Amino acid sequence: MRNSAGRRKIARQRIDKLFVEAEKAAMKGRMEFANRYVEIARKIGMKYLVRIPKEHRMKFCRKCGSYLVPGKNSRVRLTKHKVVITCLSCGARKRYPYIKEIKERRRFK
Repeated sequence: MRNSAGRRKIARQRIDKLFVEAEKAAMKGRMEFANRYVEIARKIGMKYLVRIPKEHRMKFCRKCGSYLVPGKNSRVRLTKHKVVITCLSCGARKRYPYIKEIKERRRFK
């Protein structure tokens, strides 16, 4: 496929496969492989101008590039309206709002 749409489609598929492999490697305790898969996926995304999907973006640290496994190399905490994920390798924090869930809970009370 020579056109850019075809290349981007293939790049998205490869990024998905790499994150699946990273998860498998992390479950086996091979964090160096998981981190390498994340690094390759990010490079593919940058080269072909493809955004990494949000479900995958939450699974790695943007600062040090390590694959995050809650309890092993990351800490997950809930504050008032945010989920705070702390990377234990570099100390970087990621904050995600969960307003929709709070509003949904209020609606059913």
